[in-house]
This record gives sequence, C-alpha cells and structure tokens, in this order.
Amino acid sequence: MPRKPAARLPLDRFLTYRLHLVNKLTDKFSSDAYADEFGLPVGEARCLAAIGNFAPLSVVELAAKANLDKGQASRAAQALAERGLVSKHASPTDGRGVVLAPTAAGRALWNRVMALIARRNDEIFACLSAAERQQLGAMLDRLISHART
Repeated sequence: MPRKPAARLPLDRFLTYRLHLVNKLTDKFSSDAYADEFGLPVGEARCLAAIGNFAPLSVVELAAKANLDKGQASRAAQALAERGLVSKHASPTDGRGVVLAPTAAGRALWNRVMALIARRNDEIFACLSAAERQQLGAMLDRLISHART
C-alpha cells in the first residue's frame, strides 16, 4: 500500500529556504561594507579572510575554506596577488599548483577585514541572547557535520 505523502510546509518555513534567506540578507550588507571600507569585492574579501586564517593554502583548499568554487577562488587569489595582498609560490608537493599566503600588507588588511566580520557577526546576532547564540552555534555545527557525511 503506498504511503500517504507527509503534509508539506509552506516554502518559507523550510530550513534550507530560511538559511538561504538569512545568507542573502546578510551577504548584501557585508558585500557593501567590504566594497565601501576596503574596495574589495565580496569574493576577494572572503578569500583574504580564509588565507589569513588558514595559510598556506592551495587554490582548491582556498575554495573550500572560502565557500567558493575553484574558478572563483582562483580569480580572487589572482586579484589579491595583483594588489600585493597575497603571495603565490610554487607548491612543493604539486608541480602545477601554487601556495597562497598573505603578504605584510595583506595581513594588515586581513586584520581590518576580520574586525568587520566580527562587527557584522555581532550585528546579525544582536537579537539573540548569549545562551541562544551558543545554542544556535552548536546546532549549526551539528547540521554542518551531518551535511558533510
């Protein structure tokens, strides 16, 4: 006997829809702030944040850490290198690859970008208590871990 389909939620009640909406709403403000304060497109700002936090990185690792596809990460890394914010060196383990690391100027700008990210994070979560922030953080960690398996 066929199963009866479960009652469906309205689209705007699905978790994936709501996560995407929060992302879109916050990304626009962050994108504008990166451009206004640093003259960086959002992809370059994300890549600089990732390189500053996780260097040395390959382009593939950068893409994963910055939540971009490889092409976007490669273009952003090249733009950051052309601005003198990131150094590119031949990979010791992959003859075709490069290793990315922040330059002194990149590290200085990275500090400012991270301050902006922290400020934006505080603004976004201002409507939650400290306990709610901690609970949400733990739940997001579980969802991310589950999605990766």
